[in-house]
Amino acid sequence: MEHEFDPLQQLLGDLPIDKPISVEVLKIEEQAGYRLESLLLDLNGMEQVPAYVATPLTGSGPFPLVVFNHSHGGDYTNGRNEFIRSSSYLQQPSFAKILTDMGYAACCIDMWGFNERGGKTESELVKEMLWQGKVLWGMMIYDNRRLLDYMCQRADIDELRIATIGMSMGGLMAWWSAALDERIAVTIDICGQVDAHTLIAKRGLDHHGFYSYVPGLLKHYTTLEIQQRIVPRPRMSLVGRNDRLCPIEGVEHLANGLYEAYQAAGKPEHWKPVVASGGHMETLEMRTAWERFLAIHL
Repeated sequence: MEHEFDPLQQLLGDLPIDKPISVEVLKIEEQAGYRLESLLLDLNGMEQVPAYVATPLTGSGPFPLVVFNHSHGGDYTNGRNEFIRSSSYLQQPSFAKILTDMGYAACCIDMWGFNERGGKTESELVKEMLWQGKVLWGMMIYDNRRLLDYMCQRADIDELRIATIGMSMGGLMAWWSAALDERIAVTIDICGQVDAHTLIAKRGLDHHGFYSYVPGLLKHYTTLEIQQRIVPRPRMSLVGRNDRLCPIEGVEHLANGLYEAYQAAGKPEHWKPVVASGGHMETLEMRTAWERFLAIHL
């Protein structure tokens, strides 16, 4: 992970000191059309992180990589299982299946408080970390960036061809990670395009969990300013027209600002906002669109 001073990263609380990442291979099995590794990674020096890595059955790589970020959905038992078995609001087949069918390697971890990292509630984690000078969202992002460190060490991964994708909380993680980490070449966020100031104006704060709130953030950055850090790298943002978690006024504000930023960078074709039918869900229209975008840019 890069260590240069970044004022945005400074807002994410006290983060662990990077140490060598240890890995324990728990299981390797063949699924329908791909190979699935179940790993235990030491990413943060505080607790072991369960991970899935899926690779195509044919070829030895190096494969382009897609980091999948699981959603929240109020279901703390799901976590990385969403990667291999789509949640009800995601399309079939699973992301592990569709991404490996496209010739990519893909990976996903349980985020703090989810599935095999459960036992402490989200609110408990937020409170405990705030007392210690940490920020839950910062720790979540830290783990994802360290996951990228691990994947880039692998001989079967092409570290110059990396994308990230996710739905809802996973969509927020996709664009936040890309804003902080230039190794991410392509960013796709589904139902995660939330403008903070619009959310406040529309009284939508309680539609979201506590996990992503960063103390002092809006004193220093607007949502648009954070997302402009991704420019000119390819980005697709998909939302449902009736998704109250992503107020359409904020979606349009961000789309307009990013359109101007990509135009100024000479890469207007790298910014693809999609407003589809439906609510807080991945529709077939969205899946068709992001598959095409990924195939072009990764």
